[in-house]
Amino acid sequence: MNDSKTALYRLNAFYESADSFVDFSELETSAVAGALKFELGKNTELKFDLEYSKINQSYPSGLPAIGTVLPNPNGEIKRDRNFASEDSEYSPEVFRVGYDLEHRLSENWSLRNAFYYSYLYQKIRGVRPASLEPDFRTLQREGDDRDSKEYIFDLFTNVVGKFSTGAIDHQLLFGVDLRKYNSSSFALRTFQGTPIDIFNPVYSSQRLEVINRPYDDETSINLIGIYLQDQITLADNFKLLLGSRFDAFEQTDEDLIEDTETSQSGDAFSPRLGLVYQPIEPISLYASYTRSFSPTIGRSVDGEPFEPGRGTQYEIGVKADINDRLSATLALYDLTRTNVTTADPDNPDFEIQTGEQNSQGVELFVSGEILPGWNIIGGYAYTDAQITQDETFAIGNRINNVAESSFNLWTSYEIQSGNLQGLGFGIGFFYVGDRQGDLDNSFTLPSYFRTDAAIFYNRGQFRASLNFNNLFDVDYFESANDDLSVFPGEPFTVQGTVSWEF
Repeated sequence: MNDSKTALYRLNAFYESADSFVDFSELETSAVAGALKFELGKNTELKFDLEYSKINQSYPSGLPAIGTVLPNPNGEIKRDRNFASEDSEYSPEVFRVGYDLEHRLSENWSLRNAFYYSYLYQKIRGVRPASLEPDFRTLQREGDDRDSKEYIFDLFTNVVGKFSTGAIDHQLLFGVDLRKYNSSSFALRTFQGTPIDIFNPVYSSQRLEVINRPYDDETSINLIGIYLQDQITLADNFKLLLGSRFDAFEQTDEDLIEDTETSQSGDAFSPRLGLVYQPIEPISLYASYTRSFSPTIGRSVDGEPFEPGRGTQYEIGVKADINDRLSATLALYDLTRTNVTTADPDNPDFEIQTGEQNSQGVELFVSGEILPGWNIIGGYAYTDAQITQDETFAIGNRINNVAESSFNLWTSYEIQSGNLQGLGFGIGFFYVGDRQGDLDNSFTLPSYFRTDAAIFYNRGQFRASLNFNNLFDVDYFESANDDLSVFPGEPFTVQGTVSWEF
């Protein structure tokens, strides 16, 4: 914005309109984001950000498991079917604005302060599957007409400094986070929709019997987080990270129809520890331990507020620089979530806090350039994710949508010289193993192997590409919410892209 380049701006705008392979599932997205940055002297920088986006989307309902991954005596359900109403609508709208101020107090110390205001509005209209009749073709449906609004105020302040105690170097971080969250949720009605024949659908958006009363709720949450962290360099090849965080919250919930109010509060201390050791320069061995905290909304049947949800993670790993262009990382981890809420077996309308879930696994990741122009990105993950404590689901049940084994490999080559310089080709392979479709483990999503490919051309500021996704048109299922909402993967798709950088 000026010759000295101490006043800068950025503006991004985006628009997308798209159909889907799923019947009457459409998407329209528009967004704009802008930023202003000012250098207020050589030690101070001030940035203003603004973002706005809006999505108009009719969403797929998913398909029943019986007729997709499980046999149905009436046949197989077409993967492009959608059992939501034709006028279903999901329209989120997001606005965010704020500033970020950074001031260098000295050569080794800096202060940062930022404030952001966020607003989210969601409009939901439409129906969803409710139950499948014993004839295995009549699908009962229900739906919502509801709106929700969220207002979030975030204030961040932290100071970062470097200093030494003898031969030991420190990088200290101290900060305070404040958040105020307000939300309102208003339902016009929760209703029964018209039944539909999943093999010969006749669509109707008619609202039948209202099955739940309207609701009008408001929630207010105040949170504070205080954290301190020290990154200690004990030697050139050995670093230690020590950190701790204290979080506290207060929450008030109001039912404006019943004119009732409840409140709860909680706090937690979360330590973290990490270290990195390099026996030789290309090899980094690391280990970490961390605890996490999140407020748990709700109360038990006797009116006692829930304890905050907690997470504990242990991880060890090694990163190796195979050469100056290619690296690999191997990690082993153990993650446990505690204070998970689950349905109260004696009072189904309430929850109790006895749930625990554990995930253990190994991850291998490789990326870089094998030879000039020949790039590779690949990974393998083994994950053992299961329920370890619960009053509703069986101990040992696997977490839904988590495959025990998954693998991906993408490699591309771009011609480096001659008349065809800039022309390139890529191919990718993606494998996802069997996954449970729900926490009951009542059905399994089968494994799949998908192949993608690409042809592209780069020259100067110009780039054009053709991407071929699911090259062999493999039928597969990507995920599931439950036995009435199984989501098929995208069939063979060709996407063309042209871009110009300036």
